[in-house]
Amino acid sequence: MFLSRARIAYFSMEFALEDGIPTYSGGLGVLAGDMMRSAADLGVPLVGVTLASRAGYFRQEIAGDVQVERPEPWDPSAHARRLACKVMVPIGGRDVWIGAWRHDVEGHPRRGGAAPVILLDTDLPENHPDDRTLTHWLYGGDATYRLRQEIVLGVGGVRMLRALGLRVHRYHLNEGHSALLTLELLREEGGAAPGGELLQKAIDAVRASCVFTTHTPVEAGHDQYPAAVALQWLAGVVDPQVLQALEGTEGLN
Repeated sequence: MFLSRARIAYFSMEFALEDGIPTYSGGLGVLAGDMMRSAADLGVPLVGVTLASRAGYFRQEIAGDVQVERPEPWDPSAHARRLACKVMVPIGGRDVWIGAWRHDVEGHPRRGGAAPVILLDTDLPENHPDDRTLTHWLYGGDATYRLRQEIVLGVGGVRMLRALGLRVHRYHLNEGHSALLTLELLREEGGAAPGGELLQKAIDAVRASCVFTTHTPVEAGHDQYPAAVALQWLAGVVDPQVLQALEGTEGLN
């Protein structure tokens, strides 16, 4: 049943799935979790895609009058089932292998539905130590860490869905963290050429397959990366000329 139905793939950097899975920080994750619960209740063929975020976000404590941030690690094996598939994405000149866990969000008992969430995980022995931590901290690290996370989520997420054999007819991007999935879809559509009619046809096809939800419609709410930084980490994923044509003079945002 998991593989037989064409699905909507719902990509989000965070999901509030249950108390023991601290893969969310606030409203964006709560919304994503509620989407999965509603899909399970209503029988909507939705599959969630996110990062394992093994170290969680953080647990807030007040010591005197100061906020203290405590780590909140969790064990995916206690709440999800490891999947056999692995995919590779080149990031910054290194091959990064991505594994996955499956957590089923159970629907209403009388309806008996479930909506799967795929949690991507780079903490694998075949990866460089720096790459093993890419799926550890939710919204952690510096800008390059975030960009590398977004490559894992967007590009790696699409490749994982393909490896699992899922048929996806629509991609829902819950905010811009997963926007790089469009580069992988563009590559699949044959949009590797830096210009001309083929690239435009590929762009049109990708646009028709994607839905985007904006939660913070102000500039400060969206990640932005200088062109040189984007090229450094994405050169193995997309033709540099295609990337330049897409990002223009303002860099990647």
